[in-house]
Amino acid sequence: MAHDEVVARYSHLARAALEGEPIADCSATAFEQGCFGAAGYDDIAALPAAAVRASLGCGDPVAVAELREGETVLDLGAGGGIDVLLSARRVGPSGSVYGLDASPDMVELARRNAEQAGVANAEFLHGTIEQVPLPDRWVDVVISNCVINLSDDKAAVLAEAFRVLRPGGRLGVSDVVVDGEPDPERHRQAEQRIGCVAGALPVAAYRELLAAAGFVGVRIVVTADHGDGVHSAIVQAVKPAAGAGLEIRAMRESDASQVLAIYQAGLDSGQASFETTAPSWEGFTAGKLPHLRYVAADADTGQVVGWVAASPVSSRCVYAGVVEHSVYVHPGCQAHGIGRALLSAFIAAGEDAGVWTIQSGIFPENAASLALHRALGFRAVGTRERIGRHHGVWRDVLLIERRSTVTGT
Repeated sequence: MAHDEVVARYSHLARAALEGEPIADCSATAFEQGCFGAAGYDDIAALPAAAVRASLGCGDPVAVAELREGETVLDLGAGGGIDVLLSARRVGPSGSVYGLDASPDMVELARRNAEQAGVANAEFLHGTIEQVPLPDRWVDVVISNCVINLSDDKAAVLAEAFRVLRPGGRLGVSDVVVDGEPDPERHRQAEQRIGCVAGALPVAAYRELLAAAGFVGVRIVVTADHGDGVHSAIVQAVKPAAGAGLEIRAMRESDASQVLAIYQAGLDSGQASFETTAPSWEGFTAGKLPHLRYVAADADTGQVVGWVAASPVSSRCVYAGVVEHSVYVHPGCQAHGIGRALLSAFIAAGEDAGVWTIQSGIFPENAASLALHRALGFRAVGTRERIGRHHGVWRDVLLIERRSTVTGT
């Protein structure tokens, strides 16, 4: 469904709600049976009737996001404001909530509902979820309720959610997903019944977009079956935590020169690898998996201060969940927890991607790297004695690995 059609559709519903009419995005029976709208909530008794009437969601993202006192929250596609009002109650006077909607009528309705409810820690913004009018790293939690599926550019929506979240911030979404791509007739039938199927993603595609945006700890749980391969689902993910002033994000082509410079600096130390010269960017990318590449960057300048990436250990399917990783930190930024933050994000992303074993080889003399890996669950499984010559000296390599307790168990 095109953006203008979505806005027009929900503006019409908002105007109806402003006039005191009951509204629903599908038949009343399907709405209630599917736990859409107010039927998806447990505690709405204290909310204005207009906010309850205008609830068109498919779950309770406020409960999903596990909001805490003092947090700052953004609701993508806030509609009549029910999730904003519930969030404002959860985060308390020391917290704040933003509700964003592309329909000016919905924004007007939501502001009226907040005023009626006496909520002072909420602000409603007019804008699109593909281009959020908030600064970088501004909120602790992003929620949404049956809205992301309506966007025709979901990659942009999730990228914006990642951008506005602070490191360690959470995404908690209720949305509609599908089993594969439903055929047109099944799609039409589901759309007639529950109203917000348009553009719904298969679970695997949703996961891929979240990972591409930089999220880790992805969890998608189907909560209701609406027939014709359509389901309500809980979607949760985390923006990787990082040290003060840093951000961990997916590696980009534009990071090439900085990534390779850090790589070369590590090789120059004589303790990182048998290699002595960093490859070209083409050589680097050819040897690495297209996903599972992250950088730690200065949040203000964008300067890359460390990176982590993975290579497959074999093309045989039996080793599909086994990778070999490398992690490098700029020499001037070591001993600041950057390597630990990068490796933690990498482990989480690997488990999201079905990786059950991460392995690498480390020189025994590289005490700092060994300590880092042991702290994050790696163990030495053996020593490859005098495996190769480095600057004319035969050297041992410790083979380390980390077996997931989540994937492949």
